[in-house]
Amino acid sequence: MLKRGLIVSCQAEEGSPFNAPEFIVAFARAAELGGAVAVRICGVENIKAVKKEIFLPIIGITKDAYPNGSVLITPTLEDVEAIVAAGADIVALDATNRIRPNGLSGSAMVRAVENRLGVHIMADVATFDEGMDAANSGADYVGTTLSGYTSYTKQKNMSAPDFDLVAKLTAHLPDQVIAEGRIWTPEQAREALEIGAYAVVVGSAITRPIDIVKRFVSALRPE
Repeated sequence: MLKRGLIVSCQAEEGSPFNAPEFIVAFARAAELGGAVAVRICGVENIKAVKKEIFLPIIGITKDAYPNGSVLITPTLEDVEAIVAAGADIVALDATNRIRPNGLSGSAMVRAVENRLGVHIMADVATFDEGMDAANSGADYVGTTLSGYTSYTKQKNMSAPDFDLVAKLTAHLPDQVIAEGRIWTPEQAREALEIGAYAVVVGSAITRPIDIVKRFVSALRPE
């Protein structure tokens, strides 16, 4: 159902006027009406609310942080259980090589989720090796979500998608790679599919009005 489709990440940052379940539901309903094939939703209460209102598959996550403050997607097995109980069809989780506070690496977390719960898993990675490790550990999908957001991928161009990573992963993992991260235009989404992505996730460009306004304001400032 996801193949060559658009997945809309319906999230709102802290402090956003849209950071409430009713607005997340509205974003998700708009995504469904617009032709999206799935939505990515953060938080148990938001997942529950969206599940009641739309028929699309839900990719569920929770968020916490590593000790250094960087975002940790779906930290624990208990988070996974809560997400599934809330109605998520796929669980997305950080599958980087960074060690979680519970002592597990990303690939070890994928194996633990697969062995304990047997749910569909989207592994969010930053590098090719992490993607391969996650797939070999049992992930159904591998997302390029975290490229540029780890200390060892800071050199990435943060104004454009990591098409190189998408292409490299799809050469080895056909029908598993989901392109996500810094996709701002329909043309970029199309390019991701053309180089082999199974599906594409778009978030900020669709469901973060504050970020959209900031891009326009920045473009209008004199050089």
